[in-house]
Amino acid sequence: MASVDALKIGLLGAGNVGAQVAKTLVEERELIAGRVGTGVKLIGVAVRDVEAPRDWKIPGELLTTDAESLVDEADLVIELLGGLEPAGELITRALNRGAAVVTGNKALLATRGGELHRLAEEKGALLHFEAAVAGAIPILRPVQESLSGDRITKVMGIVNGTTNYILDQMDTTGAAFEDALAEAQRLGYAEADPTADVEGHDAAAKAAILGTLAFHAPFTIDEVYCEGITGVTGEDIEAAAASGYVIKLLAIIEKTEAGAILRVHPTLLPRTHPLASVRGAFNAVFVVAENAGELMFYGQGAGGQPTSSAIMGDVVSAARRLRGSPADLPGLREQAADGTVPALPIEEAETQYYIDMVVADREGVIAEVARVLADHHVSIESMRQPGSVSAEGEVDADGVDKRGAVVQIVTHLAREKDLDDTVATLKGLGVVKAVNSVLRVEVEQ
Repeated sequence: MASVDALKIGLLGAGNVGAQVAKTLVEERELIAGRVGTGVKLIGVAVRDVEAPRDWKIPGELLTTDAESLVDEADLVIELLGGLEPAGELITRALNRGAAVVTGNKALLATRGGELHRLAEEKGALLHFEAAVAGAIPILRPVQESLSGDRITKVMGIVNGTTNYILDQMDTTGAAFEDALAEAQRLGYAEADPTADVEGHDAAAKAAILGTLAFHAPFTIDEVYCEGITGVTGEDIEAAAASGYVIKLLAIIEKTEAGAILRVHPTLLPRTHPLASVRGAFNAVFVVAENAGELMFYGQGAGGQPTSSAIMGDVVSAARRLRGSPADLPGLREQAADGTVPALPIEEAETQYYIDMVVADREGVIAEVARVLADHHVSIESMRQPGSVSAEGEVDADGVDKRGAVVQIVTHLAREKDLDDTVATLKGLGVVKAVNSVLRVEVEQ
């Protein structure tokens, strides 16, 4: 329980976000106290190196390398270290003694979220993590509280600013993937090692967190199908644009009668869809609920100041609750996973496919392709034939005619497994010279 005189706050980590949070707690102390209804005091900032340069010069008397002692003294612990350890050990230490915890650690929550929720419930502690998904966008609190009396059926979002910036540059300027990535790194949107972003792992962690809150089940990152954007080509972007689509990396969490399917992958969206207009490094989350209908949350998805805004929102919320009885207030403990919604493999999803392939340029080929789709219970919604890939009469080294026609198909909605089997059969069909790209399609309902 909080101190009589002031709520004691311990901060773990002082990177870009941590330094901004420390600055706010020190410079805006009176403002925060007014909003909380009691005094607040930053009692320490745990760091690895007290001499390291920081975006804001934290007063020397606040810096410490003894994170354990800081956790043991604080009423409220803000964890911004990132990674699984020592963050997990320190959060567990804080919750075990009943301290409130605010964290933005998506990797830890996507791996051990259920365990930490249960511990918080057992100890009567608060665990808040708004900043773990979509930066400054207030999405987790609306999902867990504002929509708690409704049934969420689907969550679909752009939750990684790096990949959205890259795909947006490819779409609007014609930039190659490598050039767009380099520019994202220059602007600070992408890390020196962008693997977690471009391979979809960051978005998958956020999908697990969103799914856990939306469907009250203990989803982990291992249950999220994950596919990054490194395979998206300029030709894919151009073909999508020609058909009225834009390609986005989406995190999609949807409820079915049998369970929930969580997936992250590049997706073709109609340009009329609200998410299609999300540009640059911005994030947006689209929520569908039975009674509320369609809702969209949009804003800055990364950066020190936007993320610190989400952290401070959680700090104020947790501090207010510490003033009363946590057991009598709605919070994350009531969202603890009940295990009633199993995670399903992506094969159980119903999607549409965009298939770009090169076929033999002769009569009857389209009929053969259509027959393969029909045999797998997949029908064609639209088809384009933008041109040939070689000049008439050109042959390869073995004297085989290299002429081919480009065919781009968008299927109707079908089971993912049927669509996957369709593509596998097409690749083995004699008249199909190459399957260049296979992307999923989301349409407006």
